[in-house]
Amino acid sequence: MRHAAPSILAIDIGTTVGWALLAEGKVVSGRFDMMPGRGENVGIRFVRFKREFLSNFRAVREVYFEEVRRHEGTHAAHIYGGFWAHLLAWCEENAIPYRGVEVAAIKKHVTGKGNANKLAMIDAMRKRGYDPVDDNEADALAILSYARHQRAARKNLSGA
Repeated sequence: MRHAAPSILAIDIGTTVGWALLAEGKVVSGRFDMMPGRGENVGIRFVRFKREFLSNFRAVREVYFEEVRRHEGTHAAHIYGGFWAHLLAWCEENAIPYRGVEVAAIKKHVTGKGNANKLAMIDAMRKRGYDPVDDNEADALAILSYARHQRAARKNLSGA
């Protein structure tokens, strides 16, 4: 009997959500724009996040996300907090384990520097064979790389 490897969803939370998915040994990634359209209320982005984004990932077994601890402004903090709350609630409702990863840990994992800029992150992911369209997708791929590294480390420790 063949068992599929558990899938991991990595998310860079923001107005443009970067995402990367490891499923059956393959990585797919992209970005999802959460910006309200003309004439739409700000709250529609949270409805879309759950209905149009998260609903695509029902078979996910584990979620890693960028855990931002400091925001440049109040608006960014509100948006992040809204997405964060919806993501964690969705994970809890679906019994999906989740883990936030600090920004500096993600950057250090893929570039060697905890304060790497957006271009360095994109470049680091291109060197690993990916072609992210922007820093959001690059960050999600970096989070996925970090998650895979953590999974391998746990597997080595357990002797499995």
